Amino acid sequence: MIAKFIDLHIHSYYSDDGEFSPADLVRMCHDRGITTMAIADHNSIKAVDEARKEAYKYHIQYINAIEVDCTYRGINLHVLGYGIDYRKNVFYDLEENILRQERSCSTKKLELTNNLGFDIQKEQLDGLSRSGIYTGEMFAEILLNDSRYKKHELLRPYRSGGNRSDNPYVNFYWDFYAQGKPNYTEIIYPSLEKAVNLITENGGVSVLAHPGNNLKGKFELLDEMIASGLQGVEAFSNYHDENTVEYFLQKSRENNLLVTCGSDFHGKTKPAIKLGETMCMIDECEIQNDLVKRGLI
Repeated sequence: MIAKFIDLHIHSYYSDDGEFSPADLVRMCHDRGITTMAIADHNSIKAVDEARKEAYKYHIQYINAIEVDCTYRGINLHVLGYGIDYRKNVFYDLEENILRQERSCSTKKLELTNNLGFDIQKEQLDGLSRSGIYTGEMFAEILLNDSRYKKHELLRPYRSGGNRSDNPYVNFYWDFYAQGKPNYTEIIYPSLEKAVNLITENGGVSVLAHPGNNLKGKFELLDEMIASGLQGVEAFSNYHDENTVEYFLQKSRENNLLVTCGSDFHGKTKPAIKLGETMCMIDECEIQNDLVKRGLI
């Protein structure tokens, strides 16, 4: 049996779609037998200090991390940064810039959602948001728990037995608020090149997150990204089938990239995703050894 003890893509409540505190996540990892972990919040390093202190208590190897939203050829992507010097002001500046834009877009999202025939009040959203940011997942949580919309046709796929009911909140986000969808509101993210440079210049290793999810039908763009300085690929992800895993694993080995595995655990917004479930199909000792070789643990 292949040992499973690594999860390098976890979100705390410092991500606007996360649920648990950093300390809670460390304890949860301990309970699941995870001994090497990273909390990679969206554009935020706020979890690191708390998580590192808790990980020390449980003898868990903790890797500083962030997940940077960025763009390449008009495609929104996520790049994971591992081993970063997280105390640099540049990471706080990144977070504040994106938070400012997201708060502005939240009002527009509320308007667009209510234009679909709903009546959500700002106060309902404020009851779910820690930061004044309203996510597609929050809209879904409110709507799916509002008795007025129990039989609403638009919500049917997200209810029990529906074809989008496995992760109803995030699926609602992907269907209505993601890039190219009717309620999408644009945030100006850094380019892939800038994201990679930000990570590299601050001591980290840049890894493309769940590429099968973001590069659908455009896997060949990975070669260009490698030329731009990308250093790793999250080949093992809950969003990848076996063929996708094999493609990115092979590409990584051909180009001497760091191969990582991550669940993308969030909690209630993605209930079908469990900590430590990463679709990893190789011995995780191989990943561990590469992390050591690259100075990440």
